[in-house]
Amino acid sequence: MLNKNPFPNTSDHPPLSTWDDQATATSIDGDAFTAPPALTDAELVHLRVRVIALENLVIALLAEGSERQLAVAREMAEYISPRPGFTQHPLTVHAAAQMNHSVERAQRFRQREEPSV
Repeated sequence: MLNKNPFPNTSDHPPLSTWDDQATATSIDGDAFTAPPALTDAELVHLRVRVIALENLVIALLAEGSERQLAVAREMAEYISPRPGFTQHPLTVHAAAQMNHSVERAQRFRQREEPSV
C-alpha cells in the first residue's frame, strides 16, 4: 500500500490515518472488506447527521484558520484529484470539489467579520 503521508511514521509524526500505518494495513484480514454488512436506515441517517456536523465543524475551523491553513486545504484537494493521464473517478473528483467548496464557504464567514467599533 502506498503511504501518502508526507511525514515519517515516528512518535513525533504519527500516521495521518490508520491506513498510513503499514503494520495496521497488513494486519487487517483482506476478506473483512469484500462484503461489508448493509447499513440499516437508522445507521445511514445517523451517519449522514455526523457527516453534516463534521463538515460544518471543518468550515468553522477553516473560517478561523490562517491563510496558510486554507492553502493547505486547497493543496490537499489538488492532491486527491486525478493526475493527468489517469482515469478520473467521479467520487474522487467530487470529493476534491467538495473540499474546495468548504474552503470557499469558510472564506464567506471570514468576510462577515464585523468591523471593530
